[in-house]
Amino acid sequence: MLITIDGPAASGKSTVARALAERLRFQYLDTGAMYRAVALAGLRRGVDWMQPDALATLAAKLDIELVDDRVLLDGEDVSREIRTPEVTAATRYAADNPAIRARLVALQRAMAGRRNVVTEGRDQGTVAFPEADRKFFLTASPEERARRRLADLHRQGESATFEEVLDAQRQRDRRDAARPVGPLAKAADAVEVVTDGMTVDEVVARLVELIRRHVGPIPPSDGR
Repeated sequence: MLITIDGPAASGKSTVARALAERLRFQYLDTGAMYRAVALAGLRRGVDWMQPDALATLAAKLDIELVDDRVLLDGEDVSREIRTPEVTAATRYAADNPAIRARLVALQRAMAGRRNVVTEGRDQGTVAFPEADRKFFLTASPEERARRRLADLHRQGESATFEEVLDAQRQRDRRDAARPVGPLAKAADAVEVVTDGMTVDEVVARLVELIRRHVGPIPPSDGR
C-alpha cells in the first residue's frame, strides 16, 4: 500500500508522515530530505546557484539513501546538517531544477518499489505517485505554520521573529506554487486535512480512520 502526504512548509506533514508510518509499520519516505541533501552537497562544493546545469551534474553523481530516520549522503549521515537555515534557503535551487527533480522522483519510485510506504513532500500525489492508494494534503493557517517553524528555529538555537518567519514562509509558498516542475498542488483525489489545533496523535488517528474508510482494513506490514 502506498500513502502520499503533500502540503506546504510547516504544515506538519513530515512529523505526521513519520508517526503514521510508525503506527502502520510502513516504510517512511522523506522526499524533502533528498532535495536538502543535494543542496548541502552544492554548498559544500561551492556550486554557483546561477548555473543549474552544474548543480544537476553534481546531483547525478551523489549517492542519497534514506535509512530509517537517517539521511545518508555518499555514505555520510547528514540528517542534522540538512536541517540548518543555510541548507533550507538553498534547497529551492535543487527543487526547482527539472533534471534534479526527474532523477530524484525516479529514485523515490525505486525506493518505494512494492513496499508499504508513507511518502511525503510537495508533489508525491501529483507527480511521483499519481496512482497511490490514498492521498492526503495537510495544511494549516499561515499563522499556525509560522508559529511551528519559529518554535523549530528556537529549538535549534536560531534567532528570528514571528514576522520574519511569516514573511519568509509566504515567499516560499509562492515559489512552491509557481515552480515549473513538481509545483505544490493538491491532487484532485487527495483528502485535505487542516491541522490547526490538532496534536500529531489526533492527525494520525484521523488519517488512519480515512484510510480504513477508503481501502478497508490496513494490511499488516513488516516495513517491506
